[in-house]
Amino acid sequence: QVQVAESGGGLEQAGGSMRLLCKVSGLSSIVYNMGWFRQAPGKEREGIACSEWRGSMYHYADSVKGRFTISQDNVEDILYLEMTKLKPEDTAMYYCAADPRFDWSACSWLRTDFGYWGQGTQVTVSS
Repeated sequence: QVQVAESGGGLEQAGGSMRLLCKVSGLSSIVYNMGWFRQAPGKEREGIACSEWRGSMYHYADSVKGRFTISQDNVEDILYLEMTKLKPEDTAMYYCAADPRFDWSACSWLRTDFGYWGQGTQVTVSS
């Protein structure tokens, strides 16, 4: 089993920055892809950033490309999401998820059928 837990959300003004963390625990060795997802009220969950765990491949949704950066600390087993130039439309519940399938398309297509999910952390951007 794999557990993931997000932290770092909160309230920020438009144009500001925020960093989210996702701690991976349990059988982290079985993880192949790690991703960040978000869900705004009344909208479907969407993938925004994804990376090959302990690898070098990354993929971003167009809505965050150039503003958000996904990175990882493989010693501490932490996935980060650095968010800059925040916009009010970035307001959502943000989730971290891990997936053990050896399938890069899960990341490159930003699929939302990952196997292990955190509880989410709320990000609110005021105008």
